[in-house]
Amino acid sequence: MKLVIQLPCYNEAGQLAATLAVLPRELDGFDCVEWLVIDDGSTDSTADIARAHGVAHIVQLPEWRGLGYAFSAGIEASLRAGADVVVNTDGDNQYCAADIGRLVAPILRGDAHVVVGTRPIAEISHFSFGKKLVQRMGSAVVRVLSEVAVPDATSGFRAYTREAAHT
Repeated sequence: MKLVIQLPCYNEAGQLAATLAVLPRELDGFDCVEWLVIDDGSTDSTADIARAHGVAHIVQLPEWRGLGYAFSAGIEASLRAGADVVVNTDGDNQYCAADIGRLVAPILRGDAHVVVGTRPIAEISHFSFGKKLVQRMGSAVVRVLSEVAVPDATSGFRAYTREAAHT
């Protein structure tokens, strides 16, 4: 099985090396782990840093298109690269790379096709009170509408099976 860890990035040159330094190159349950950086039109050296740190796949968008577009481009590139599972994380190291094994565990057990990680929103000091409030309210709306316990609906720390990523 192949895991591709994708990182949508926009001007992450200052943080990307530290983020890549903690990403796994091997993970139980996978024969192959590769990294993919989506450079969303960065005006800094994001792509150069990705290359220098051995990123297997780099998608360079010619101009900033936004997180949603970069995420979709990364999913497409991950699937073309043969990913059986795709993990989305972030170039600014806001998600704990050590938790990737825990994130993919329900997929490896066959219990899930999509897994959304949770951040400790209340403990993130650089999130404003307003951002924390909006995040809590948004997650509450998602919980009510979906009838699924989703504590962090805006989390970008997600894992998808190949089948789920196709949809």
